[in-house]
Amino acid sequence: MTQELILGLALLGILVGALAQAATGMGFSLVAAPLMVVAFGPREGVAVTVALAALASVVPVTRYRRSVRPWLVGRLLVPTLVFTPLVAWAVRGVETRWLALAGGVGVVIAVALLAFGLRSRWLGTPPGAVVAGASSAALNVVGGVGGPPIGLYAANAGWGPEVTRANLAAFFLVQNLATAAVLGVHAPALGQLVVLGIGTATGMLLAERLAPATVRAGVLALSLIGGIGLVGTAF
Repeated sequence: MTQELILGLALLGILVGALAQAATGMGFSLVAAPLMVVAFGPREGVAVTVALAALASVVPVTRYRRSVRPWLVGRLLVPTLVFTPLVAWAVRGVETRWLALAGGVGVVIAVALLAFGLRSRWLGTPPGAVVAGASSAALNVVGGVGGPPIGLYAANAGWGPEVTRANLAAFFLVQNLATAAVLGVHAPALGQLVVLGIGTATGMLLAERLAPATVRAGVLALSLIGGIGLVGTAF
């Protein structure tokens, strides 16, 4: 596979991920991160992904700000903000290929859990929020894919569609800003920002028209492919 094709796939991941994020509240990192890591390596790929992911949440947060529930978001953010620097410190000397492998395996497991619709009352409780937030921090630092644990929590917490979109967007905005600060800010390229804007605008237009199940199926399929590809880069 040529470098040009790899970079093109990374841009496609940004486009589709931004669309999914705007339409459903999550999905950007799941789609974009594996392709970004393949294109730029585990460390730079993750750093650029979290910067883009923060930007991808700005418009949805602004649009759905009246539906944000700060106390629910804070329940997830506290453990995430505590564990993010701890995980970054723990993996600072780990070889990048092992980070790629860990991130890829994390994506595949998370996609499987989301696809099978794991249900548990405990996952929607305050202790479940602590586990979800800490797990999200670890996955975000290692692979730029902090969404699945939070998605599982939201699915089991009984949030409505608009509250889910608003709370997830608010959570990911703060989480990814914090992760970027810990890992080091890598400014996205102009082309990446343009594609991000197009994907976000398209997702906002489709948010009320596109069936959530359709977006979810597409995100999971692309994420699975990306996760497997990420695992492959470690060998």
